[in-house]
Amino acid sequence: MKEYFEITWASLRSMVEPSFAERSVINHRDYFTNGDIVTSNAVNVTETEVLTADGHRIGYDYLVIATGHADPLPKSRRERLNQFKEDNQKIKSAQSILIIGGGPTGVELAGEIAVDFPDKKLTLVHKGARLLEFIGAKAGDKTLNWLKSKNVVVKLEQSVDLNAFKDGQKIYQTSNGETIEADCHFLCIGKPLASAWLKETVLKNDLDGQGRIKVDEKLRVKGKDNIFAIGDITDIPEIKQGFLAQQQAEVVVKNLKVILEGGRECRMETYKPHSAIAIVSLGRKDAVAQLPFLTIGGRIPGFIKSGDLFVGKTRKQMGLNPDIVQA
Repeated sequence: MKEYFEITWASLRSMVEPSFAERSVINHRDYFTNGDIVTSNAVNVTETEVLTADGHRIGYDYLVIATGHADPLPKSRRERLNQFKEDNQKIKSAQSILIIGGGPTGVELAGEIAVDFPDKKLTLVHKGARLLEFIGAKAGDKTLNWLKSKNVVVKLEQSVDLNAFKDGQKIYQTSNGETIEADCHFLCIGKPLASAWLKETVLKNDLDGQGRIKVDEKLRVKGKDNIFAIGDITDIPEIKQGFLAQQQAEVVVKNLKVILEGGRECRMETYKPHSAIAIVSLGRKDAVAQLPFLTIGGRIPGFIKSGDLFVGKTRKQMGLNPDIVQA
């Protein structure tokens, strides 16, 4: 539905430094040079075709579904870059900022603003009992301590009802009855899966109760030999992260090659779910990392991720210059 690919784990840095997005928002045609691009939503899938909102009927022998989470973003790269500039202006012109949500997005945004704009009064409200509930408690504790050291006010086990909020207001009310004064807010809560469109298709019985596509160990939709699914939309029991989606893509490509070359199923690769490994950036130099047997915070995990946020590495994997931006 967009004309571009976005390295999403870099988007929060782009809010404090809009020029960063010049490398992380990439027109599809810049890396996908051999094939057709249709910029439209898929609205139906049959045994042989995918139908799009703009009327295309695209036949397939093999299909890969990778629709991820639903995120209403502009269609063109230029519009997306302008969005980052608008967010940056919103941050710069505010003296006090409210962040709603204490998952990885809310935490990383708080970190970016706290480091680049240390004079801003920052408040983070999270409905959970701790930050970063998708990983272990130690990581959440280290993150809370880091945010407090940067004078970020963190309010746990509370939510903010934005339905009662009117534009132009500067007073927000929490579920505990507390009031927070802020010049602007950023909503950083989980986005729904982009699978609703599948509920009236031939794959309607292949979704679990949460709307995720059920896949086998070869990443095929269960019971389908020629339809694969990867990324956030699958029911693979692991944390949904970009680098894991990339690994799933590699497995599917290898399996498609085996099938197209007439190879036997025993030659196909299997995908094994990963244990909870995550690095959450805290500004430009720090991070908190959860590894299988260790949780660490500070400059070492920050050195791994927080400087360039893997943007250069990802661009290189896509066959692009890691540094040069598009005209």
